[in-house]
Amino acid sequence: MTPSEGPVAWIRLAEIPGVGLETARKLLTIFGLPENIFAASPSALRAALRDLVPERIVAALLAPTTADTQNLIARTLDWMAQPGNRVCTLADADYPPQLLNIPDPPLMFYAKGCFELLAENAVAVVGSRNATAQGIKNAEQFALALSRAGLHTVSGLALGIDAAAHRGSLQGNAESSDTGSTIAVIGTGIDIVYPARNRELAHQIAAAGCIVSEYALGTPAIAANFPRRNRIISGLARGTLVVEAAAQSGSLITARMASEQGREVFAIPGSIHSPLAKGCHKLIRQGAKLVESAQDILEELTPYLATVPDRQEANNLTDAKEATGLLGALGFDPVDADTLTQRSGLEPAALSAELLSLELDGSIEVLPGGLYRRVG
Repeated sequence: MTPSEGPVAWIRLAEIPGVGLETARKLLTIFGLPENIFAASPSALRAALRDLVPERIVAALLAPTTADTQNLIARTLDWMAQPGNRVCTLADADYPPQLLNIPDPPLMFYAKGCFELLAENAVAVVGSRNATAQGIKNAEQFALALSRAGLHTVSGLALGIDAAAHRGSLQGNAESSDTGSTIAVIGTGIDIVYPARNRELAHQIAAAGCIVSEYALGTPAIAANFPRRNRIISGLARGTLVVEAAAQSGSLITARMASEQGREVFAIPGSIHSPLAKGCHKLIRQGAKLVESAQDILEELTPYLATVPDRQEANNLTDAKEATGLLGALGFDPVDADTLTQRSGLEPAALSAELLSLELDGSIEVLPGGLYRRVG
C-alpha cells in the first residue's frame, strides 16, 4: 500500500463506535487490513470474532457506512489533495519507527508539513501552560541549542513552555538547513488550531516542521484527548525534557509515558519556593536526569548522534552578567528590595534605577508582593 492509497477503510474502522485501539488491534491481528474486515462475510466475521468483541461491534462492522463517516472520508480525501498533507496508517512502510515501537501506536494519523522529520532524532520538550518568564526562556534556549545540534523538538502547541520550545526550534532551523526543526502533536483535528492565539505559530510549524494528530478532521478540543496524545509526543522522541511543571501537571503524564516507552526523561530544577518546580523535582527524585544545559541532554543521547557539539556552543543559558553586580546579589530565589539593598550596598534610588533597567532588558521579573527574581 502506498501512502496515497487506502485511508478509506482505516477511517471507516476508526469511526465505528466502540472500536478503540485495543479492539482494532484484535481485528487487525485476525484480518490483516481493514479492507479484509469489511470484505468478510457475516458468517466468517462472526466466526472469527466470537468471544473476542461484543455482538454490537460485529453488527456495526457489518452495517453500511454512515452518512457522517462518508462525509468525513470525502473531506479527508480533499484535505489529502492539498500539498504537504498526509494520512499515515500502520500499513505504510514509512510509518515512523520510533512511534511504531511504543505499546499503543495510533492506527492512523494525520500529518501536515515535512513528514520525513517524524523518522529523525528528536527530543520532546514539555511543561506548564502558565510558565514563568524564566521557564519560557529556558524552553526557547534549550530548543534552540538542540536544533543547532541537529535534533528536532516535539511538543504540543500549547501556550507557555510548548510554544516557547517550538519557537526556539524554528529559530535554530532558520539559521541553517543542517539544524533541527519542530514537530507539534495536537489534541484536535489537524484542521483546527487550538489555542487560537497560536495560529501564526502553527502556520510556521507547518511550513518548516510538521504538525501531527491522530484525531479525525473537525475533532474539537476535548479535555480527554490531550493526555492521550502525550504518548505520541514522547513516542516520537528519544527523550523527554520537562522544563517547568506543577506537582499535578499534565507534563508529568508525558514523562511517565516516556519512561514506560523506555525513553530518557530529563528535568530542569528550579527554586524550592516555586510551585512550577515541584513537578520537576518530583521527577528527579524518581530518577529523571537533572539537566542544566542542552549539552547534558546531548551527552545522554550520544549513541543516537553523529557528533556532539562543544559544551560552550550547546549551553546558551549563560549570561555574563550573572556572576557580578546586582544579579549576583539577587541570587536565584525571589528577594525583596530591602534585602537587595543590604546585599548590594546600593542606595535605594540607585537600586531602583538598576532594578528598572534589569526589568526592561528582561533580566529580572517583578513578582507579587514586591519580590524580584532573576530571568536567565
